[in-house]
Amino acid sequence: MTQFQLTSHRFNPVKEELTPYLFFTGKGGVGKTSTACATAVALADQGKKVLLVSTDPASNLQDVFEQEIGYHETKIDELPNVTAINLDPEEAAAAYRNKMIGPFRDKLPAPVIDQMEEQLSGACTVEIAAFDEFATILTNPERTNEYDHILFDTAPTGHTLRLLQLPTAWSGFLDTSTHGASCLGPLSGLAEKKALYEHTVKALSDAAKTTLILVARPEPSTLKEAARASEELKEIGLVNQWLLINGKMQSYVNDDLTSTAFYKRQEQALQSMPAKLQETKQYELPYVPYQLTGIESLRSLFNELPKCNARLVPRADVQADSLSVLINDLAKKEQGVILTMGKGGVGKTTVAAAVAAGLANKGLKVKLTTTDPAAHVSDLFSKKEDQLITISRIDPKAEVEAYKQEVLSASSEHLDEDGLAYLEEDLNSPCTEEIAVFRAFADVVEEADDAFVVIDTAPTGHTLLLLDAAHSYHKEMERSTGEVPESVKKLLPRLRNPKETDVLVVTLPEATPVFEASRLQDDLIRADITPSWWVINQSFAGTNTIDPILSERAQSEFKWINEVITTHAKHTVVIPWQSETIEGRKQLTSL
Repeated sequence: MTQFQLTSHRFNPVKEELTPYLFFTGKGGVGKTSTACATAVALADQGKKVLLVSTDPASNLQDVFEQEIGYHETKIDELPNVTAINLDPEEAAAAYRNKMIGPFRDKLPAPVIDQMEEQLSGACTVEIAAFDEFATILTNPERTNEYDHILFDTAPTGHTLRLLQLPTAWSGFLDTSTHGASCLGPLSGLAEKKALYEHTVKALSDAAKTTLILVARPEPSTLKEAARASEELKEIGLVNQWLLINGKMQSYVNDDLTSTAFYKRQEQALQSMPAKLQETKQYELPYVPYQLTGIESLRSLFNELPKCNARLVPRADVQADSLSVLINDLAKKEQGVILTMGKGGVGKTTVAAAVAAGLANKGLKVKLTTTDPAAHVSDLFSKKEDQLITISRIDPKAEVEAYKQEVLSASSEHLDEDGLAYLEEDLNSPCTEEIAVFRAFADVVEEADDAFVVIDTAPTGHTLLLLDAAHSYHKEMERSTGEVPESVKKLLPRLRNPKETDVLVVTLPEATPVFEASRLQDDLIRADITPSWWVINQSFAGTNTIDPILSERAQSEFKWINEVITTHAKHTVVIPWQSETIEGRKQLTSL
């Protein structure tokens, strides 16, 4: 066993000067909830009174504390100083939609109501609903005075906060203007809360009151997301930021390929951290083999380094299919559309490329389309024997810019300066990128004939319904912008036809990625699209690692693998964590 020391400051909240409000933010699966809960336990052990608030729709506070935690304040059984609340922003968003749309149900045509409902069903509306929930907490003196610290699991995005600061968010503009299939509208009708939101944004920007803790894994995708969020939030005044690197491996086993590769990949990711993020005050927490559930395991996170047990944990075989079974099943159709879907960082691009390679190995023509910004997929298929695979790359930035200019140009004649400012900010929403990229995907699919079209990074069910509602809306009334191209109109029915389209949901064998994949599947089913396969990627349970920590980690994966197999998926593939970096056709085929 080769041992290494921590290279950055070990995070221990009781040794830090903490502000009253702490916001934990980061990509799904980085450990926001566990670190927030462990921080609450540590502070309570010092005699501090703590309120822990989750605004995550897939919150697992109850799993971490091993007791029921609902919408109302709940005392933690073993920690009388800790109170927790599981807010449900999706429930709040649904109530908000009913409030906004109710008065129009008997006055407008059904397709128009469908358009309004879908417009208020996206991520932006849920974000605004979540903001409303913790704004109500932060501006209630009775609550803020009762606690020494209030911890929020999931922070508002820079996009949401910028929307709240735009003057048009509080004007009649939102009630009278639409611009097609995007997220415009979540703030409509909230004028009565202007003072509440202004007070909240002021508290968030006060470095003496609020600290933003950017949680990331030592992986390129989560560090990139942390850097993006950091800059976005600094722009609007949230400058008191810390970076918490969660899950840093402290050692590796020399003769274990998995252990060695895992450690060295983490080191490389940290060395390649975005330059501006390196300037942020940094802390680190070790990679632990156990589930962070229960008070004692939460206490141990700050008190000791993970121990390498001499006895390896016995593991059962993974009861799931291999990728070759999936490819054989897809190949029976001889042509069709294949979508890989999932949250960032789960390996959608690699799975899409491996599926394309597997189908080409069977002599089938494949068109692989990706939004991979590094464009490394084309390097995997550059040899002469890859003539059956055609690679195309869609540049999301270019597509979004073209779409934004199209909408702004069409709206410039009938909007004032404030209206255009709001419209431009609204076009920075996640839905805008999905719609712009999807329009480009639709063009690619329309070009294909007698081949498989494999699409990496597909649109969510919300985006599909938004486009479909916009299509219906056009049947009822003429609109100046937001035209849905013919290629999109043709593609929507095709995606809903299981004989023509297969959706592969890609996830990791961990709690949050499985929760998020489940929500994604629900979203797709709402759009009449049912995934045919789930792919569980990067599984240590599928390796032969002898590293005690990784072996224990592998054992903990079985709960989530079994949940996917028994509860969520029709068919499941498990791909083992790969010791070799995927750098060519050979490695893709080995998957």
